[in-house]
Amino acid sequence: MSASNDARTYPPVDLVAEARRWIGEDPDSTTAADLARVLEAAEAGDAAARADLTSRFATTLAFGTAGLRAELGAGPNRMNRIVVRRTAAGLAAHLLGIAAGAYAPRAVIGYDARHNSDVFAEETAAIFTAAGIDAFLLPSALPTPVLAYAVRALDAEAGVMVTASHNPPRDNGYKVYLGGRAVDDAGRGAQIVAPADAAIAAKIDYDGPLAAIQLADDGWTVLPESIADEYAGAVVALSPATEANRAERSATSIVLTSLHGVGSATMLGVFDRAGFSHVTPVIEQAEPDPDFPTVAFPNPEEPGAMDLALATAERVGADLVIANDPDADRCAAAVDVPGSGWRMLRGDEVGALLGSHVASGIASGLAAGNDDGAAAPVFANSIVSSRLLGRIAAAHGIEHHETLTGFKWISRVPRLTFGYEEALGYCVAPDLARDKDGMSAALVLADLAASLKASGGSLPQRLDELAVEHGLFATNQLSVRVDSLARLGEMMARLRAAPPSSLAGSPITRAQDLGTGGDLPPTDALLYVSGDDSRVIVRPSGTEPKLKAYLEVVEPVASVPDLPAARERAGERLAAVKNDIAAALNA
Repeated sequence: MSASNDARTYPPVDLVAEARRWIGEDPDSTTAADLARVLEAAEAGDAAARADLTSRFATTLAFGTAGLRAELGAGPNRMNRIVVRRTAAGLAAHLLGIAAGAYAPRAVIGYDARHNSDVFAEETAAIFTAAGIDAFLLPSALPTPVLAYAVRALDAEAGVMVTASHNPPRDNGYKVYLGGRAVDDAGRGAQIVAPADAAIAAKIDYDGPLAAIQLADDGWTVLPESIADEYAGAVVALSPATEANRAERSATSIVLTSLHGVGSATMLGVFDRAGFSHVTPVIEQAEPDPDFPTVAFPNPEEPGAMDLALATAERVGADLVIANDPDADRCAAAVDVPGSGWRMLRGDEVGALLGSHVASGIASGLAAGNDDGAAAPVFANSIVSSRLLGRIAAAHGIEHHETLTGFKWISRVPRLTFGYEEALGYCVAPDLARDKDGMSAALVLADLAASLKASGGSLPQRLDELAVEHGLFATNQLSVRVDSLARLGEMMARLRAAPPSSLAGSPITRAQDLGTGGDLPPTDALLYVSGDDSRVIVRPSGTEPKLKAYLEVVEPVASVPDLPAARERAGERLAAVKNDIAAALNA
């Protein structure tokens, strides 16, 4: 997760004294005992333990536009009960400051099945209650979209989701939404953005005695299990089972994996209620498990993460594989391509499929005279996502916007009807959850797959049709991992001083430093477009120590038979563009 504030750096400290103070204050005996072992080793001269202490205590975990996310453990630069208590108290103070005594703010808290998620969530509810905030706690470990739904359904001023999404098992996080009377219409129910992040961070007391933070013994409301059922019902209402579609849905075979996360029960219920009766869960990954035993990294995009799902699809002869990440706010898909076998769809491909499907639905509604006076629809995607959605929107007469990376920006687009980002995030129902939602996206994609199958088509064929209609938009990425965050700044500075002059032999016709602003808020990114419409955007990663370059080329396609040659040309151009950017970074 990205943060708008730099980590708070302490003056030189006595690490041993800081560690001992922490151990004496820590309400968690497990993290206290772990820190005591590290401290003992450090005092015995262990260099690795000393480095560990420095990592834990030299800085404070930054609170930014994505809240918090870090490795679990003791120390101010880790996720633990002390950090969560201080953050919850700061958020409570911020909400009370906005209310200014005119009303009692409401907040809803959710959590996934990661280690300590339930503890962090319940202590947040206890702190909110003690501070005078009406707190509502989700009844069990549930997907992030259920929390996003509850913020809007309860008209709450804030939402907190304790999750680290698809991070490694050792991590956890604290994701914050604002809503109700705490924010204007555009951001109601969305993740925080500046300046709210800085305002909340300013309320967090990093140094005061932990005992000064009051926790209520009770008084918060545990929401009924029906909140998840209400969310599922609202998702199904987006694409309900009808007499017309029930047969084609029952004939569509889907394999579903939740990657050991919390989405399985809700997603299976949604599919069942929507008439998809042939859904096969990946049994080894269906139950929540904070250790994620079958995957090295619980992210559908990572190599190997989908192996069990694809093997299951081969075994049962499935039409579609759907994967939700552990908190189910993302959706991945795989399809069987005739002659090539199963392959994962890129996020941009799923975005184009969903966008085209939603646009066709809008057009059909207008043709049937179903314009009920609703505001004109708007599509949006992040700047690092493919430009194909813009072409699709234009072809249907739909307004289109590009935003900064992240759903905290996409969800704020006025009149948003559909939005996506290439990192497997899709919003097909902004009024349901003003965030990416992997379950509603999965249902809409399954609906499209079923209708295409019934008419003799498929998702790969639909992608071919879109290429003929709008051109072949081919994308790729270049990631350069670094061992020091300072190197990211050095590499960006090098590009600013000596940008590439061409991409794959085509002169650059547009070079823009997005750090200076313009149509979008300033962000640390560089954009290059060449004469043949190749595009590159370079930016530091918001979640990892690496620089990322997003590459896209566009090839005209005369007809479906021309697609193999167009794909070959696009692949060659992408490889050349990648080499050009790599050379510029290493110059």
